[in-house]
Amino acid sequence: MARPLVVFGDVQAAAAGVLRAKLAARDEPYTADVEIAGRMPADRSPERERLPFVLVAVDDDRPTYPVSSLAILRLTVWHHDTDSAFDLAQMCRGLLLVHTGPVIRSCRVAAGVGPIRGTDPDTGIDLATTTVEAYVRPTRLET
Repeated sequence: MARPLVVFGDVQAAAAGVLRAKLAARDEPYTADVEIAGRMPADRSPERERLPFVLVAVDDDRPTYPVSSLAILRLTVWHHDTDSAFDLAQMCRGLLLVHTGPVIRSCRVAAGVGPIRGTDPDTGIDLATTTVEAYVRPTRLET
């Protein structure tokens, strides 16, 4: 029997899309006008803060062929103050933990990571970071 050809979806783009859609529907003050991306904006500087901002990154991706892939998603949140950064990081993590969809099957809390408060060493802007483990659905392709 031939092994199936499977690929795993873009978990970074899927998580960013989930957060864009879900945060837009929230009414907590710290969720207003959030920009979400998979990389830092080119025009980011202390003079042009672009806050609040959420960076979605994949720190690790371990496929278990052909069943699923386990990706570690890192969410880094820059905001106007430390409490808002922390609260938004909590909200982003929570929204992913209850999500299921065509790319992300489910998420769970990654062991021991966040949200952790901090300060961006380049800009001095308050931030918080957290991680989640995302199980990514396989897509079977014809060979």
